[in-house]
Amino acid sequence: MTKITAAEVNKLRQATGAGMMDCKKALVEAEGDFDNAIDVLRKKGQKVAEKRADRESSEGAAVAKINADNTVGVAIVVGCETDFVGKNDSFVALANAIGDIAINCNSKEELLAADFEGMTVAEKMVEQTGVIGEKIELNAFERLEAPYVGSYVHINKIAAIVGFSAKVDKADELAKDVAMQIASMGASTLSYKDFDPAFVASETDARIAVIEKDNEEAVRLGKTLKNVPQYISMSQLTPEVLAKAEADAKAELKAEGKPEQIWDRILPGKMERFISDNTTLDQEKCLLDQTFIKDEKLNVAKYVASYGDVKVTDFKRVSLG
Repeated sequence: MTKITAAEVNKLRQATGAGMMDCKKALVEAEGDFDNAIDVLRKKGQKVAEKRADRESSEGAAVAKINADNTVGVAIVVGCETDFVGKNDSFVALANAIGDIAINCNSKEELLAADFEGMTVAEKMVEQTGVIGEKIELNAFERLEAPYVGSYVHINKIAAIVGFSAKVDKADELAKDVAMQIASMGASTLSYKDFDPAFVASETDARIAVIEKDNEEAVRLGKTLKNVPQYISMSQLTPEVLAKAEADAKAELKAEGKPEQIWDRILPGKMERFISDNTTLDQEKCLLDQTFIKDEKLNVAKYVASYGDVKVTDFKRVSLG
């Protein structure tokens, strides 16, 4: 029987992250051959991976990486089965190491095939499945390029990257704030201009139906009724719709007996309220139209504009689950 030294076991452990006993058994099986011992551990990982293929990998770590000149960003999720493993320092380190490789890849497939210390990233995850005993896989990969890219990661659960049209003064501060907004508020598109009209129409019907149902219950309980909006997106507020809203507001002011000479001071507020009440979809889904989380007096578009001649060009968000 080949004698295995503690130094050899430790060397294999450092290379693979496997436990001491697993490393010793692998070296014994490989008759002391280091490379063969790695193959033994990898085959063990493959067997574990096959057994756990139907498991959910809804926990893990979300990672964002930006290249040295802030022109490329990636956001990935390396998934595992339990929160306990997802929070483990070694697992988080693995996810970050994969993120460092991802910054030079253009797709999930390219990342999985990329080199990770002599094996592919895909093989490394199989190996670590054997080490950890849980299914490990790459659950998300997002990439973007822009003249300036920044990121934000929320406790390894959510990662966001955002691109800007130019690098401005304090660009790092701007990028972190907007990426934090993306992570926190979950926008799905940049602007209401990106919406498909059919989607807006179906969402309008669905939201109105929900409010009307809530109001039926409110009537029964003697509670205040919710406002039923006519519209939910700026894409629906045509010049004709806004002109009618302004005419209605003027008629209301006249009925209230407000002097016509002060209408100009009141109308802007009424129109702002009309737009706010009738753009709820934009405020939820569109990054630029959302209320800025650090200053409720601004939306994100106005906050970005406060930094000068710069615009958000794109953003990506990944999360666990």
